[in-house]
Amino acid sequence: MYRFLLSRQWVILTLVALALIPVMIELGFWQFHRHERRVTQNTLIADNLKAAPVPVEELTSPGHVVPRADYWRQVTATGTFDTAHEVVVRRRTSSDDRIGAHVLTPLVLRDGTVVLVNRGWVPAAADQRDYPEVPPAPRGEVTVTGRLKADETTGASGIKDLKGLPDRQVMLISSGQQAELIGREVLGGYVEQTEPAAAGGSPEQIPEPDHESIGAHMAYAVQWWLFAAGVPVGWIVLARREKRDREAASEAASGTSSGEGGDGGDGGTGGGDGPRGGAPDAPQEDGSAIQATSPR
Repeated sequence: MYRFLLSRQWVILTLVALALIPVMIELGFWQFHRHERRVTQNTLIADNLKAAPVPVEELTSPGHVVPRADYWRQVTATGTFDTAHEVVVRRRTSSDDRIGAHVLTPLVLRDGTVVLVNRGWVPAAADQRDYPEVPPAPRGEVTVTGRLKADETTGASGIKDLKGLPDRQVMLISSGQQAELIGREVLGGYVEQTEPAAAGGSPEQIPEPDHESIGAHMAYAVQWWLFAAGVPVGWIVLARREKRDREAASEAASGTSSGEGGDGGDGGTGGGDGPRGGAPDAPQEDGSAIQATSPR
């Protein structure tokens, strides 16, 4: 009764089921690895935020690529803001998802090198070609504390580095690009300022990165693995149901065939009814018998 599994319909169904199982297992591991990466990143952020601040020169230098292990490290930098070479980074959102820009101001250190400081978010101008209203940076020598970040790239951020932008507006934070514009050596990466707080709350300083939530990646992984386990179970259920349906159809066909044969036999017996030779005389209404007469 399982020969139906060799039919075209069942062969295709079986092949599809066999293909789905490894795909679902792989999707489960993909979500599991995303969960692991999120947990690792949360741990890194929490540890680096708790670490004591160190001078920025200890962690980076001109042309240096900030490694992931140093992301969000607390650093300090002492120098004077160079507002003449200040730029804004377009299309950045505030903590409440308003569109605006980040204010990127070079800080000239005591040795003459420069570190880029992201002072925070400001609203965009009414016309995006115009330079937004930016509160002035503090004058004189200041000590800035903040989180060290790596230079932004299109590949890592997904932000396209557009050309032909209005003066003093950029799409990405790049120490290499700013070094060409400023004409000085610029330390690799940049600093997200956390102290001192901006006067009047503007620019709006960037909040700490989320390092508490882990997302639903683990739940998604378990779901994909359950789906993979359910495929063979579903295939067996469908095959057994098909077998039962075929058996029921076969039994119904056999019963119909037997019933038709019995009716024919009864009809043959019934066909013998009626007056025939040797049959008893049929009784009349008055009880007398009708006698048969033979022709002479």
